[in-house]
Amino acid sequence: MKIVVIGGTGLIGSKLVAKLKQQGHDAVAASPKSGVNAVTGEGLAAALAGADVVVDVANAPSWEPAAVLEFFERSSRNLAATEAAAAVKHHVALSIVGTDRSPDIAYFRAKLAQETIIKASAVPYSIVRATQFFEFLGAIGEAGAAGDKIVVPSALFQPIAADDVVDCLAEIATGRPLNGTIDIAGPEKAPFNEFVARRQKASGDSRTVVGDPKAQYYGASIQDTSLNPLGEARLGKTPLATWLARL
Repeated sequence: MKIVVIGGTGLIGSKLVAKLKQQGHDAVAASPKSGVNAVTGEGLAAALAGADVVVDVANAPSWEPAAVLEFFERSSRNLAATEAAAAVKHHVALSIVGTDRSPDIAYFRAKLAQETIIKASAVPYSIVRATQFFEFLGAIGEAGAAGDKIVVPSALFQPIAADDVVDCLAEIATGRPLNGTIDIAGPEKAPFNEFVARRQKASGDSRTVVGDPKAQYYGASIQDTSLNPLGEARLGKTPLATWLARL
């Protein structure tokens, strides 16, 4: 099976390409680094020729509200048109849990616009919404740095290991299209600050991590329900302790 991974050189994409190749598939990493640009359309038709499945895990280079919206709208429209012309049988997209519940976060608004375009396309699809990755806990903490403290939201959080996201994407990509959306999350749920504190401690960072219900997440206030699955979800197998032990 030929599977083209848009954003195939990034964190998730590179892991997914490697896993699919291990499974015996013809997995192609498509990104601007390989001469394929979904936003401009450069190299897209050639990359998708003969493809059975396209998995879009691309990330926007800028999270500025107008720029991130343009990125996901243009890339999604180009992919939809090119996939239809190439008779691609299945489009898989990685999105975010809660993207439809956090309109104050520009990135989430852009991902929701991406989902809308995918659903309107003629190509059968599957949308996988994931919670935040363990790999980004350090950066999330740094965003809340304030002197000798790190201040982050105290709302509930359920992050997931990137490897578990990849396992799910590989399963979905090689299966039948869902023509729907699934949520995936980590196996543990706890206040935001607890996850960040454990990550900081494991890396030898002695700053105090403080949970503040008024602290914002990418410029928006969040609640216990903002970033977590509200209904049925597939849970990853990797607990935070196991992931931290690999650092």
